[in-house]
Formats: sequence, C-alpha cells, structure tokens
Amino acid sequence: MKTSIFENGKTNNAEGLAFGNNDLFVNLGGMSGLKKFGNNLYRVWCVFSFLLPFIILLPFFRLFILRKEWFKYAGALNRFWSWLQLHMYGVRVEVIRKGNYNPKQQYIYAPNHSSYIDIPLLLSTVPGFLNFVGKASLTRVPLWGPIFKALYISVDRDSRMSRAKTYLYSNKTLDEGRSLVIFPEGKIPDENVGKELAEFKDGPFRLAIERKIPLVPVTMPFNHIFLPDVKGQFIVNRHPLKIVFHEPIDTTNMTMNDLETLKAQVFNIIKTEFVTDIYEDRHKHHQKSGPLSAA
Repeated sequence: MKTSIFENGKTNNAEGLAFGNNDLFVNLGGMSGLKKFGNNLYRVWCVFSFLLPFIILLPFFRLFILRKEWFKYAGALNRFWSWLQLHMYGVRVEVIRKGNYNPKQQYIYAPNHSSYIDIPLLLSTVPGFLNFVGKASLTRVPLWGPIFKALYISVDRDSRMSRAKTYLYSNKTLDEGRSLVIFPEGKIPDENVGKELAEFKDGPFRLAIERKIPLVPVTMPFNHIFLPDVKGQFIVNRHPLKIVFHEPIDTTNMTMNDLETLKAQVFNIIKTEFVTDIYEDRHKHHQKSGPLSAA
C-alpha cells in the first residue's frame, strides 16, 4: 500500500521529522482536523440523503400498502428511493453482470451480507418486483416497519416456527412470479466481515432445487467499508461500491442430494470477488472513529 506523508500524521521518515520544522506538525494537525470535519460533514449528508427522500415518499408508501394489488407500486417506489439515496451519497457504483440473464425469468439471488446498504444496492440493480427475506426486527423500525412487513418476508431466526413460515411465504412469492433475494449467511457475520463468509443456511438452495429456479450468486465486496455494522455506532466512509452478479446456476437437473455441493459452489463463487488486502487497513482505521449518533 502506498503511504502518504499525511496518512495518520505519519511518514516513513519519522525520526527526521522529529528534529525538523515544528510548523510541519501544526500543518499536519490542521490537515487531520480538517479531514475529521469533512468525514463528520459527509456522515450528516448521508443521514440527510437517507431521511429526506423517505419522508417525502412516506405518504405514497402508506397509500400503496393499503391494497395488495398496489404493492408493486410500493416496490417500485422503494427501488426509486434506493437508487436516489445511492446517487445522493455521491459514490460510484460498479455493476458487473456475468452470463446471460432473461428479463422474463425468475431468479433466486444469493448475496453475501455485510452491511445495511446491501438491500438498497440490490434494489437499485436487480430488475423486477423483488421480494426479500429479512430479519424480523426490521418490522419494528418506526415508520419503515409497516412498509417492510407488507412488502417483504420477515424471519425470526431463533424461532423454528418463524423459519417454517418463511419457507412457506417464500414459495408463495415464487408462485406469484416474483424473484427472491435470500442472504444465505442469514445475518451480517460477527467477525471477518468482507474477508470470510459465515456458514450458509440451506434455505435458498433448497428452494432453488425444489422449484427448479436458477440461482444467482451475488458478491458485494465493499459495502462493509462504506457502511460498516459497528454496534452502537454510526460510521460512514465514502468509498466506491461494487456488485457482481455471477452467472446463473441451472438447477433443473438437481436433486436434494446436490444441496451441499450447490452450497459449496456458491460459497466459493461469491468469495472470488472479495478484496481484503487493499482496504483492510483503511476499514480498521475508520472503525475506530467516534460515532455521529448511536445506532
């Protein structure tokens, strides 16, 4: 990694600086303070970019979830909100699609899960009226909770009954012709986020095999840098985003005997796009930053 003279107020020649011009340390301190101010200002802008469009769109969300036949309009509105907030954040988003995709084909998407920006990034790049499987706590978020509950599938992963209902609702979603997004890790990993994947659950693979629907591995390698999941802290780092849609895997001739093989195949495919060495130091540095507000 190339080291700048201003990185963390250090240089490769620290001993020489110790006996040099004291004004240099004042300038370095000023640069550090200016950078911190800029980071905090950007965090405020991101909160504004998230909340303002949502508040403006909230009455329309509330209207469109009143009747099931209007849910698709609420889904389109959520897609627009996701697209808009990503543009307002001012980050470059690289979208890579491998293989051929049929716009009329249903897919089950299996992405890695590393950040709360995952769903907006998926919504803004996957076509059609998507359904998601998300954690039950999202239904209890003020204002947003009723919208998520109406449009998407919530699951309490500690409840066997909830997991069983989720499987039934997922099948119903596929019966309705909607594509489905299921995070095979089940949650954001507790450690080594962006470096390692947590153990995969069976859900998306079992559905893909039973329903003979193509399975799409998806890699989002930088989301944990932009919006890391740090308990009790709100941290945002301006960083380009990337999403890779790997070639769809045909499950037509698969049986349940192929489930573990399919899981391993998707696991390895997703990891091929992970980048850990270049961004690791920067990510660790930003995780030590003070919070703007409590999560």
